[in-house]
Amino acid sequence: MRVAVLKVDNCQPKKCMSECHAFCPPVRNGQECIILDDKTGKPHISESLCIGCGICINKCPHDALIITQLPSELESDMIHKFSLNGFRLFRLPTPSKESVVGILGPNGLGKSTAINVLSGQLVPNLGDWEDPDPQWNEVVSSLQRGELRDFFEEVMVGGIKVAVKPQYIDNLPKVVSGKVSKLLSSIDERGKYEELVEQMGLSHLLDRKLDQLSGGELQRVAICATLLREADVYFFDEPSSYLDIHERMRMVKIIQELAKRARVIVIEHDLAVLDVLADLIHIVYGEKGAYGIFTPARSTRQAINVYLDGFLPEQNVRIRDKPIKFLTHTERNNVRGNPIVQWGDVEKTLGDFKLTTEKGQVHQSEVVGVVGANGTGKTTLVKILAGEYEYDAGWVTANATISYKPQHVDTEMDCTVQTWLDSELGPKWRSGEFNSTVIRALGIDQLLAKEVQVLSGGELQSLSIAICLGREADLYLFDEPSAYLDANARMETAKAIRRTMEANEKSAFVIDHDVYFIDIISDTLLVFEGEGGKSGLATGPYPLKEGMNRFLKGVDVTFRRDHDSKRPRINKSASRKDREQRNAGDYYSFEAQ
Repeated sequence: MRVAVLKVDNCQPKKCMSECHAFCPPVRNGQECIILDDKTGKPHISESLCIGCGICINKCPHDALIITQLPSELESDMIHKFSLNGFRLFRLPTPSKESVVGILGPNGLGKSTAINVLSGQLVPNLGDWEDPDPQWNEVVSSLQRGELRDFFEEVMVGGIKVAVKPQYIDNLPKVVSGKVSKLLSSIDERGKYEELVEQMGLSHLLDRKLDQLSGGELQRVAICATLLREADVYFFDEPSSYLDIHERMRMVKIIQELAKRARVIVIEHDLAVLDVLADLIHIVYGEKGAYGIFTPARSTRQAINVYLDGFLPEQNVRIRDKPIKFLTHTERNNVRGNPIVQWGDVEKTLGDFKLTTEKGQVHQSEVVGVVGANGTGKTTLVKILAGEYEYDAGWVTANATISYKPQHVDTEMDCTVQTWLDSELGPKWRSGEFNSTVIRALGIDQLLAKEVQVLSGGELQSLSIAICLGREADLYLFDEPSAYLDANARMETAKAIRRTMEANEKSAFVIDHDVYFIDIISDTLLVFEGEGGKSGLATGPYPLKEGMNRFLKGVDVTFRRDHDSKRPRINKSASRKDREQRNAGDYYSFEAQ
């Protein structure tokens, strides 16, 4: 089955000579394989007449075409197609009773479309994009007998009620105003308002307005609001974003308890959280903006290891060019240069919050991971090092130029991605090592023709990271670089930052809550302790294992290493392995289990 997709944002007929049409062999032989639209000038491609030569792809100056070959058996598995040369979705995840079903895969492959179908908001057209009024009975009859068909029969008769926690919680204050208490009490359909407010740790925020909340606080409000709905199926889209590890583990327990009375589907990019949260996982693969394919559900461990390996053995399909590998501590580069930044006994007061630090330093060629609970001063210290804040007491010695990527990426640039890169980095980004290890690794090369204003949260995050890495500096500061990135993009970003630091003998500070991300990227750890919003104490940097043990002991969670992939895995509370590691004081084991 041939798939031809037009990337509408990239296609610019006024800036090309219609090369796709002019050089197409079937067109030159008199066949209407490509027809140019009379109004827009954009091509309509006939997949049945296309011979798959790839000439139009190579000739298009704006990289606007995707033409690929998929197995013919997928044709009967097509769930929805948006237009003649639009995105198409194959297969669906299956909501399962008394189980948390996870969805794992890159952004742009149809996860949100699948949720819209399963929730009944979108009636799938089964590939017939010209059908203006698809019917549920046709959808149900096309499915094999089983749990998914039974589920859609309930959807068809209106017997399914759905609650959805949206992905981009930053938009919540834009659509809902007023105090937290007013929002939550107004949607309490289960009569669980006081109980869930207490469980989510929101009691002290009830009198706050939504636009006064931090990202982590907004996330907890959004999760609580979803839990208060009376529903048969709950969808949680990236529930861990902006939450620290303590909050993530609290969220895991609450969602697992919910699964005992309702179906739950979770889209999550933090693999450590997904590992401990989900009972079954569907992997989704494909090509961004072109097509997405859901695989049958696997056990959690098997699914994550297969995803990291990048190869689906039963389908003989490679979903990534190379596997993602985790390094053990002994394999890390322990060569350090001279100190480039030093500090000691720093104090900074912001309102009711006070940050203090012990003595610390960052060496040349060192990547320092920064971990700690929300509201303990991680961003405050980074802003002090970046020169954005003055400190009240103590000392900071910095013999370094600094490049800084802030936590919240917000830009008013009215231009294309390519123009912004040119203005920030000049010709550096177009070729050479930086282009291959950063621009292409982060997928920036696929965004060049897009307007900055229409970029998604993940795309804008990747672009900001690339610009930060592209500046000439001695010390690079990254505040939550994994936010809004999918699991694959997180791993590639971590490796890109590490490779850049090692190749150029530079140093980096990286604040993040994703343990996989911190494990891949860090040589040492700066650990923040204290009470969120009131006080924070920065200690270290410590060697990675020592720092993780100190941090996780405070969180009361133990990690082991997976035997096959070497990835960190959260131990189940009170399990044999959890008890053994606690007794040994080994909260973060580097030995594969």
